[in-house]
Amino acid sequence: MTDQQNFTGTRPVAAQHTVDTPALQRWLEQHMTGFTGPLSLEMFKGGQSNPTYKLITPQRAYVMRAKPGPVAKLLPSAHAIEREFRVMGALHGTGVPVAQMHVLCEDESVIGRAFYVMECVEGRVMWDQSLPDLGREQRGAIYDEMNRVMAALHTVRPASIGLSDYGKPGNYFERQIGRWSKQYVASVTQPIPEMDKLMEWLPQHIPAMARDESLVSIVHGDYRLDNLMFHPTEPRVLAILDWELSTLGHPLADFSYHCMAWHIPPGAFRGIGGLDVQALGIPTEADYIARYCERTGFATPEQLKADWNFYLAYNLFRLAAILQGIAKRVEAGTASSAQAVSSAAGARPLAEMAWRFAQQA
Repeated sequence: MTDQQNFTGTRPVAAQHTVDTPALQRWLEQHMTGFTGPLSLEMFKGGQSNPTYKLITPQRAYVMRAKPGPVAKLLPSAHAIEREFRVMGALHGTGVPVAQMHVLCEDESVIGRAFYVMECVEGRVMWDQSLPDLGREQRGAIYDEMNRVMAALHTVRPASIGLSDYGKPGNYFERQIGRWSKQYVASVTQPIPEMDKLMEWLPQHIPAMARDESLVSIVHGDYRLDNLMFHPTEPRVLAILDWELSTLGHPLADFSYHCMAWHIPPGAFRGIGGLDVQALGIPTEADYIARYCERTGFATPEQLKADWNFYLAYNLFRLAAILQGIAKRVEAGTASSAQAVSSAAGARPLAEMAWRFAQQA
């Protein structure tokens, strides 16, 4: 099966993610304006961290994101759905495309876990970054729209929408390297020597631009093609999905994470590394970087190029740590999609690639 088939659409609710539907319906009827049952639930196939449900009523459908279990059983700081609810609520109406938020419930007594409900945005999620079902011009338009939307997000001033306290003070890269090092150590299943080397190397090699604390944006944390809901027929993003890792941080960390696609080969991580992007109508990484620089004014392409190997090493390390967390959840039985098992196997090759970039920096 393709990723498109594996991840698109809904499926019956898996046993470990069953919720008390009558209790949920009663709570929503009391707390959510305009909600009326009867309610039935399905699960979206994607979303390995926070289970994502389709709530179906005779009038309309909604989307519910939930923690995979009670807080007491989860890794600290993971599955922060309340932050997703806050950031999307703040961004709604800014020109950054997000779903409309309806209601947040942090009372675990209702269905055994925290959750929120939002608008169900209908459109296309595309999983294969080579966009095989589209023509050359359409591919170029999709990539340019991804670039435009990310630049729009990064140029929103957090304080102007009430998010000045959405991240922690101090250097973003130091914080993130520390955070993912801790999370990796907490979720090791089999040792990966390159991760140990990177945990030591990265904090010592943060470049000057990455230390510039005047560059602060809302960062998505997992901005990629398959976290965007596109219009059913137009190259237009209707909603950025999956804000679990969002915070205030350095926009170039977020942007360089997004650019890993040009280095990761097709397959498990859905990259476009090694493909003839020009033949496909997809911009080269250099052209894509230049367009982002034009749109944001944060840096020149030449300035970015000087530090690019650090940014790629950092982001591959971070992604390897995220995948290692999925591996740990597979082991514990809390990972929420069948594809989690194959994702978990990716931590080692990504760590090896990260260390190669570190050695070139």
